[in-house]
Amino acid sequence: MADARTARRDEARAWADADPDPATTAALRDLLERADAGEEEALAELDDAFAGPLAFGTAGLRGRLGPGPNRMNRVVVRRAAAGLSRYLLDREGGPESPPHVVVGYDARHGSRQFALDTVAVVVGAGLRASLLPRPLPTPVLAFAVRHLGADAGVMVTASHNPPQDNGYKVYLGGPGEEGAQIVPPADAEIAARIAAVGDVTDPAQVPMADAGWEALGDDLVDAYVEGAAAVAGRTGPRDLRVVLTPLHGVGGPLVERALRAAGLTDLHTVPEQAEPDPDFPTTAFPNPEEEGALDLALALAREVGADLVVANDPDADRCAVAAPLRPGVDDDPGDAGWRQLTGDEVGALLGHHLAERGLPPGSVLARSVVSSDLLARVAEAHGLESAVALTGFKWISRVPGLAYGYEEALGYCADPAAVRDKDGISAAVLVTELAAAERARGRGLLDVLDDLARAHGLHATAPLTLRVSDLTLISDAMARLRAEPPAALAGSDVVEVVDLSAGDGGLPPTDGLVLRTADGARVVVRPSGTEPKLKCYCEVVVPVEGGEKADGDAVAAARREAGRRLDAVRAGLRDAIALPA
Repeated sequence: MADARTARRDEARAWADADPDPATTAALRDLLERADAGEEEALAELDDAFAGPLAFGTAGLRGRLGPGPNRMNRVVVRRAAAGLSRYLLDREGGPESPPHVVVGYDARHGSRQFALDTVAVVVGAGLRASLLPRPLPTPVLAFAVRHLGADAGVMVTASHNPPQDNGYKVYLGGPGEEGAQIVPPADAEIAARIAAVGDVTDPAQVPMADAGWEALGDDLVDAYVEGAAAVAGRTGPRDLRVVLTPLHGVGGPLVERALRAAGLTDLHTVPEQAEPDPDFPTTAFPNPEEEGALDLALALAREVGADLVVANDPDADRCAVAAPLRPGVDDDPGDAGWRQLTGDEVGALLGHHLAERGLPPGSVLARSVVSSDLLARVAEAHGLESAVALTGFKWISRVPGLAYGYEEALGYCADPAAVRDKDGISAAVLVTELAAAERARGRGLLDVLDDLARAHGLHATAPLTLRVSDLTLISDAMARLRAEPPAALAGSDVVEVVDLSAGDGGLPPTDGLVLRTADGARVVVRPSGTEPKLKCYCEVVVPVEGGEKADGDAVAAARREAGRRLDAVRAGLRDAIALPA
């Protein structure tokens, strides 16, 4: 161990000597001083920062900011840009027709500098580069790749991660890609070229241009906003009071612009969270899924008498929705008259709304494998096709014939012809249009959910997340489930077990299991791709007595029964997985 740590400190000193960033150089030298003094915390930090290169995969890069190959910093970003440039030259051809890369960035710590390093490396490699005009949402970059006919796009963002993180997301253009996020084998091919990059501080190995990239203007942003606003129909009610929050991210101005362009003008943005702030001071975790993230928005909604709350994550590719409870109809869960909808509920609402407005024959409504089956029922009722994709919009966006797609983690693709990715801004436009139409009828989103329950059964979903300290516990648990799946869950026999690692229904193989019970419950179990967690996605379906003619009491009874079954399914699943305490 001593020899290994000595070698690691030598590696760190060499890194500090070559690091082009004064901030990370100073941080590393301070860390080395403390490590040389025997400080265990500093030694452990060096061990982690220099444990190996930050892995490049289908999510690109994402990690903590700081010095070292296992962190996000200018050396790692330059290496990634050089590897991507080499991949594009090999794929697209030589300098006589240089590939075009468009680069965007959000307002996180380091994002603009990482974007500038990227375009400098891309131009230095002989490619053409374009840079978005300022910190902007991820959907604008995804739009730009298609709108400009670029060969690739890079978005510098860590989305909803904590403030100490940043990331590097890659999109590909051209036939078969159409501006979607990378999938295998492109990720491995780019990673191999990144690994082959030499010394990024040596101009002979990684030349960097001082200029030569195109600075994109507001005309691109205007085109994006126009398209997002057009997701709403041209006519229809627009009387709706909406509270918005971008959670200190970059989406606020564009969400407001798109909604106003769509005719929705009674907007109230949470003032404490309106401006971009990479430290996210009012949120413990800048993810609208997290408990408490919408507290300020709900307080403002009560103050102004809002009809709807809409929240975006910091890079505005996700959208959360809260709706007012109906007096005498809904139980108050403790949020003083409001309920945040699940991603599955919003996903079904938006798919239903688009189908009701009318979609061309052959249109496909798609969902991820861990999302609710309700969207399939909606598609069937409207004579449309439905499809299931692997988790992540890199897969959902590639479904042939896609008209709409969603995943339960608050991601929605409402206009795949323009943005082949999840887009929290166009989703905000679509859900506010629906809420305004229902308000004109004296109803709300919760009434539409009741309609869907009457027509298709009450589909209720809930997660079960099991965190571990030892990753081998996850692989052991998956092996046990494959060998001995539970015979029953919540008193209903397990009638189907599908091992996703073998591929299922045309899906690429992935580590996961699907269990279905005789009474319609479904569970998907898979390891998290980014955290030491085993994630379980549970769904139960309870018919509403009386069907489409049922009254509110029957729907409420089905909802209570669904809650009971979900609790029982999760308890049985926890017992079956049997992770050590």
